[in-house]
Amino acid sequence: MSKSGNIYFASDFHLGAPNHEASQERERKVVRWLRSIQDNCDELYLLGDLFDFWFEYKQVVPKGFVRLLGTLGEMSDAGIPIHFFGGNHDIWTYGYFEDELGIQVHKKPLVRELQGKRVYMAHGDGLGPGDWNYKFLKKVFNNGFFQWLFARVHPNTGIWAGNYFSGRSRDAHSDGDAQFHDDGEYLTQYCQGLLKKEHFDYFVFGHRHLPLQVELKDNATYFNLGDMISYNTFGVMENGEFRLDHFEKNPSDRFLIKSTNRVE
Repeated sequence: MSKSGNIYFASDFHLGAPNHEASQERERKVVRWLRSIQDNCDELYLLGDLFDFWFEYKQVVPKGFVRLLGTLGEMSDAGIPIHFFGGNHDIWTYGYFEDELGIQVHKKPLVRELQGKRVYMAHGDGLGPGDWNYKFLKKVFNNGFFQWLFARVHPNTGIWAGNYFSGRSRDAHSDGDAQFHDDGEYLTQYCQGLLKKEHFDYFVFGHRHLPLQVELKDNATYFNLGDMISYNTFGVMENGEFRLDHFEKNPSDRFLIKSTNRVE
């Protein structure tokens, strides 16, 4: 594999939702996208919520998703480094991606120098001010004892329950995800807080399901990757420049670009 290609970023496929037929159609689309970038991909970052629910038991993983997993395995075998960030729907990974697919798993924000630029990456959930109820719930979900208890539940019951509650959570937040909240954007505020301490060129998140390019102070930019559900969007770094792009969507569609220099 050469090191003269691009670095790609994507998030929020939510495979498994809302039903088997729609999920499988979306999975095929994601695989087409992966095939289209493979020959020019130096590195791939998947920033969470690839699955609407994922929980690994010791000997069992959720049924399905073989097209995506097989393609990622092929890319990994070809020498392309792949990174997976646990999202709020698929944080419960315990070695399957690493052992079977050779994928590096990240459960905390990651800072990397990529093509000469400092890049801060995370799924995006639980960051920034407010939303204390979710932040408490996230601590519960990440608690080893809670995870041990859930693993005692039979997979048929556990995965059914996980899919049910993931669907309810997704439906409850769908309206808010579709709107840009100006200065109330919690991830923008989170980026501004980090910039008071050190410089980053790019902040890259998923979770919001809304493709965004937000200009910050000191030539920093926050990008949100959108999703592969409504927007079919992804990120790409080429020669040190980050941009958002579409896959199988009208190229005349524009991303929401918001400029702010608020430093409170």
